[in-house]
Amino acid sequence: MPVPFIDLKRLESGFLDRWSEKVRTMSENTAFIGGPEVAQIEKTLVETTGVEHAVSCANGTDALQLALRAVGVGRGDTVLLPDFTFWATFEAVVNVGADPVTVDIDPAEMHMDFDLFCKAVDQHKPKAAMIVHLYGWGTSRLAELRAFCKERGVVLIEDGAQAYGVKYKGESIYKGADISTISFYPAKVLGAAGDAGAVLTSNPEYAKVVRSMANHGRSEHYSYGYVGWNSRMDSFQAAFLNLAHEFIDARIDSRRKSGEFYRKAFAGSAHKCITPPSDYVENGYLNLMIYEPAERDRIGAVLKEKGIGFAMVYPGAMSEQEGAKDYIKAAIGGEHASTAGKSVLNLPLFPYMTDAELEEVVAAVKGA
Repeated sequence: MPVPFIDLKRLESGFLDRWSEKVRTMSENTAFIGGPEVAQIEKTLVETTGVEHAVSCANGTDALQLALRAVGVGRGDTVLLPDFTFWATFEAVVNVGADPVTVDIDPAEMHMDFDLFCKAVDQHKPKAAMIVHLYGWGTSRLAELRAFCKERGVVLIEDGAQAYGVKYKGESIYKGADISTISFYPAKVLGAAGDAGAVLTSNPEYAKVVRSMANHGRSEHYSYGYVGWNSRMDSFQAAFLNLAHEFIDARIDSRRKSGEFYRKAFAGSAHKCITPPSDYVENGYLNLMIYEPAERDRIGAVLKEKGIGFAMVYPGAMSEQEGAKDYIKAAIGGEHASTAGKSVLNLPLFPYMTDAELEEVVAAVKGA
């Protein structure tokens, strides 16, 4: 039977009726910008992530740019970032006028190589660095990375677009960050009905700057302390997130169980299914399989023939993108990121997958 890569229509009983009622009520009251729904999602984020400030914004890419601006990154500053991530991480650095330096990944765990990162700090003296918590977990060396950046005076921005609900050493992964970001793109673990994002921090000055810049740099209604832009989260996205959050525990539990199903099914086989490091409790965001490139493509062709969805997150290194060549300051390594782009295969993983669907996927992969 066909199995989609993701199914956003698998909503809880009564969800759409409640959402329709919210939309009707908000429309009747013209509650479109700001208001209680936005205030509530920000309050929920503070309570669930352990930070002191959550500032909503229009999308996850804006969240990255707001975070960079908040910590003082601007024209001519150097920022380190992983060579294997979504383009928005690289793009955000360029859009604030800074110079990106990419750092290769550790192929054993598919996150930025800590030892190479330390060398890059010594070589390029960055003002800030960005790490990305990919796949629904993060690097095994996160504590070392945070400590090293504090020691060297490098502001560390954590791109947590995929990390809502992730636990690191028993607490929210966002709690230990100086400043971090979330994306609420619909396919994320906590997804909106469109684009939305947030910046999280326990630093009140960072939060103040982010909130101002996301609203045209306002200090008062017609007074402006910064040159910002319009990056407000609209009330409909906040309302959808508030409703979705009522079910987030069940959704994450379902995702985790599906992720574990794959790992158990492929254990001891020729199919390499990446496991989160021991300090993490994942959120079940993404399955991650690694193959030799030719084998990856062969298996992908079989899955496509059988109507089983899959993805390749991500298909290339940042340093190899056509759009990077006019902006990249340097690339530290890169061969592992390049190889990863040819090797990654992601199997279907979304809330409320059935056992029959999971078994169908596993059988197709093993029979390929």
